[in-house]
Amino acid sequence: MSRISRSSLIVAVLAALAAGPTACKGGGPVEVGAVLPLTGEFALYGEPIRQGIELAYEQVQADEDLNFELALEIADSASDPAQAAEASARLYAQGAVAVIGGVTTDEALAMIASADREEKVLLSPSASSPRLTGISRNFFRVYPSDFREGTKMGNFAAQTLGIESAVIVAAESPYARGIQDIFKTEFERYGGEVPAVIEYPPESENFEPIVAQALEHRPVAVYVADYARNTARIVQTLRAQDYGGKILVTSAFAAPDVLEEVGPAAEAVLVTQTAMPPDEPAVASFSQAFAAKHGHPPSIWAAHGYDALMVLVEAMREGGTRPDDVWKGMRSIRNFQGASGVIQFDERGDVGKYPRTYVVRNGELVDYERAVEAERQEILRRIEQLNRASRSGTGG
Repeated sequence: MSRISRSSLIVAVLAALAAGPTACKGGGPVEVGAVLPLTGEFALYGEPIRQGIELAYEQVQADEDLNFELALEIADSASDPAQAAEASARLYAQGAVAVIGGVTTDEALAMIASADREEKVLLSPSASSPRLTGISRNFFRVYPSDFREGTKMGNFAAQTLGIESAVIVAAESPYARGIQDIFKTEFERYGGEVPAVIEYPPESENFEPIVAQALEHRPVAVYVADYARNTARIVQTLRAQDYGGKILVTSAFAAPDVLEEVGPAAEAVLVTQTAMPPDEPAVASFSQAFAAKHGHPPSIWAAHGYDALMVLVEAMREGGTRPDDVWKGMRSIRNFQGASGVIQFDERGDVGKYPRTYVVRNGELVDYERAVEAERQEILRRIEQLNRASRSGTGG
């Protein structure tokens, strides 16, 4: 048995267990793979993505209008890009017409070679580096490029908040470098100053010297570009050193359980991430089904996992179930309403979703504009109370 076979966690080859006669006109199930970090550092993303994929699979299996049978195998990358590459190559070789994977940028970059070698679709649920834009005709992603997120936060910091100075603290990784460069460019374009960019190895454990170096510049804001665990440690260290300025972070910070782990230190932290429009029927239906199955609301990562499988199925409906047909189907998708928003791929495999800015309030992410409006209404309410009390006193 190969190393990847030993280390892979096969969550399900669910079609083999499906009840009833096969619906596939070709005489066998259409195989789809998924490679996710179910153990290791990035399991906090991989696990909710798996939950979203499996919920989508259950709904696909119950779809009586589907004219083919679907088989799904999920393998564990163990948060290791090399292992992710081996797992994707194995799944393609076993007959998978497409693979969902590349949860992180490093894993996506490692998996693209096998997708190109096999001329099959690789669909990432969450990798976001601008480096991935147009990297391969076979690569698609349902998560937007960091170009949009970095642009949004840079513009928001400079124009909405009026921040004049921000130090960037970022990991030495493709993901962090991609988004921090975009933030810096946009922030400076609107008059902001970045006196320092402080980078550190992703495996760092002690962030006190890094934070101390950042605070030497007396910044109005600190922008942190890294995945959730390190971002959480930096936020906690900033608060421990009594930093009272704005803390700006990426969507990676909003992983399940991280806000709870950071606790009060996360209060008022500003986050950019894709919005899940609650008024859309597809979003509401997904949220209700997910909560009924798992007992808690879905995260944005679960929504993107769900959409990844649903988009592949839609591509097969549109184009067919052979590998080249799946590719054509992906190209033909138009305005597909998913749980994470509307999905349509451009010529480079990217989606056109736009992030919003959120602020942490009492351990939860709240839309910034709504939070500001709620605070404004509360101020008006208190003013009215004071006016009433004053008039009552005068009248007495």
